Amino acid sequence: MLWPYTTPGIPDDLFEQLPGIPLSKREVRLLLLSALRLESDSVLWDIGAGTGTIPIEAGLLCPKGKIVAVERDEEVANLIRRNCDRFSVENVSVIEGNAPDCLQDLHPKPQRICLEGGKPIQIVLKALWEELQPKGRIVATANNLENLYALSEGFAQLQARNLEVVQSSANRLEKRGIHQTFAAVNPIFILSGEKF
Repeated sequence: MLWPYTTPGIPDDLFEQLPGIPLSKREVRLLLLSALRLESDSVLWDIGAGTGTIPIEAGLLCPKGKIVAVERDEEVANLIRRNCDRFSVENVSVIEGNAPDCLQDLHPKPQRICLEGGKPIQIVLKALWEELQPKGRIVATANNLENLYALSEGFAQLQARNLEVVQSSANRLEKRGIHQTFAAVNPIFILSGEKF
């Protein structure tokens, strides 16, 4: 078994990757999973699933859960499927589609949503909010000032409760030539809020 543990935090290099396709780094992924507050039977939608790291970790953490990974590119969707196979995750459905257009076709409706992409991000956030079950939770990432502002404004307009904003800062020890240096893991903002 590729990852025989019950704890999250699969090393990045265990995932099959494609050049230019985003991968939520392990340290950031742990923060995202923590912010989602998953239960063993959670229904999670991951919008802009990229390499599939969040759906796979969530699928392993929530064996009775239903995970939907939405990705607009066919090649990337196939990458997620291959990564699910690598980790023997069977409770992840991969949907090729573009949010918000594909959302009305997704079932079951989510209790948790991870938003990792989409344009324009504020419109996608509002459409996801409509689909979110009461007492549900959305966790969204922003890696630039424009998305941070748009998401902050969007959560305020939606009157999200228990709003949290975290900016990650982690460093990894890496070997460069004959030296070992610390390299920053991509800093990112993580915003989360609940629907009441």
